[in-house]
Amino acid sequence: MKSLYLRIYVTVVAVLLLFAAVSGWLVQRHIDQERVRFEGLVGERMQAWADLIQRSLPGADAEPSAQAIALRDWSQRLRVPLALDDESGVRIVESESFVRRQAEGRSRLVSVRLEDGRTLWIVRPTLRRLPGGAPPGPPGEGGGAPGLLATNAPGPGPGAGPGPGELLLPFAPPGWPRGVGLLVLLTVLFLAVAAGAYPVVRRLTRRLEALQRGVVRFGEGQLNQRVAVSGRDEVAALAASFNQAAGRIEALVRSHKSLLANASHELRSPLARMKMAVSMLDDASPAQRERLREEIRTNVAELDALVEEVLLASRLDAAATLERDEKVDLLGLAAEEGARVDAVVDGPAITLRGDERLLRRALRNLLENARRYGGGEVAVELREGAAAAEVHVCDRGAGVPAELRERIFEPFYRLPGHAEQAGGVGLGLSLVKQIAERHSGSVRCEAREGGGSRFVLSLPRRA
Repeated sequence: MKSLYLRIYVTVVAVLLLFAAVSGWLVQRHIDQERVRFEGLVGERMQAWADLIQRSLPGADAEPSAQAIALRDWSQRLRVPLALDDESGVRIVESESFVRRQAEGRSRLVSVRLEDGRTLWIVRPTLRRLPGGAPPGPPGEGGGAPGLLATNAPGPGPGAGPGPGELLLPFAPPGWPRGVGLLVLLTVLFLAVAAGAYPVVRRLTRRLEALQRGVVRFGEGQLNQRVAVSGRDEVAALAASFNQAAGRIEALVRSHKSLLANASHELRSPLARMKMAVSMLDDASPAQRERLREEIRTNVAELDALVEEVLLASRLDAAATLERDEKVDLLGLAAEEGARVDAVVDGPAITLRGDERLLRRALRNLLENARRYGGGEVAVELREGAAAAEVHVCDRGAGVPAELRERIFEPFYRLPGHAEQAGGVGLGLSLVKQIAERHSGSVRCEAREGGGSRFVLSLPRRA
């Protein structure tokens, strides 16, 4: 079977069928054992009754009326239907309950031969099922004797009930064969559970089928494909996980496409300038040639920086963990990089774990950004917290509008008016964000009091 819901449902039904069969066998086995035990108890009890009555009845030569009074008295006291025949088989007396049971045609008689030749007739104790589910009558009216396990017993006549030890069911007709009632009960239970299990199993597998269709569409290239999340079980958690993974993959693919498109665009400008400088080199004067060579060197450096940043961005996207995990002196790192741009560095000595090469690149990009757009005043301040360390890179530039403080961390995004004249290709701050996130940290841009911007690089303290 290819359908998962059919396999699950057939498994449930098979287990139920096996359970019903084993339960039926165990119940029937227990009933048979109880029937044997009941037969023994009833036989012993009736023999004890016979011995007791024989010793208590007047002798065979006593008046029949005396024998009748004594027998009826014992029948009432023992609450058992009794009858007595003389040695020739003539009925001497029978109790009222005995007569009533004989008239019903459902009695089962046991005869006990007394020592003086008389015959004592005892109606075997039974538990009779009364119409309407009423409880059985007292032992004297056909019920079992006190302390005995009583069941219906077949008797002569067309109205014979179930045999000893048979399970009684309120809906089983009296004429049904022994054991059919138990079979009907197990069959009804099996059908009820099987019918109730089908919609549950089908609903579960229908959600799995919807998830499977969503995965297939996503694999075919529909990266915006998502699946419905319903319920709070494992299937819902799986659907939510798929949606999250699909969202991350879609964002990553979109980011790579944007990176490729922007990198291609950014590569054209220095390549075009280099091509033009090379074409002019042969006809230029010595002074012009020197300027052209300087232009070529500048464009080569720009191309080299662009390629390096693109490769680093791709490597950060592809890497699941840090390549290096070592102790980093954050204050020493900030002092070294701050000296490159004449920045003022202040703060306590902080040591944390991370990739020193990546953290150095993040600080360098922040400082280069501050030098380029910061109006000539750059400061670095380190702050230490209980859970994280913060590096504040401050400048006195024109600042960043509040609505653009998130966008400046997007790849190749540059503020209006900062495109070509200030240098850079718009990957520096994007790399800072990637490096911070790779260290489980973050970076944000704030307005600085007195004018300018403050970039806050937050790095968690790890043992």
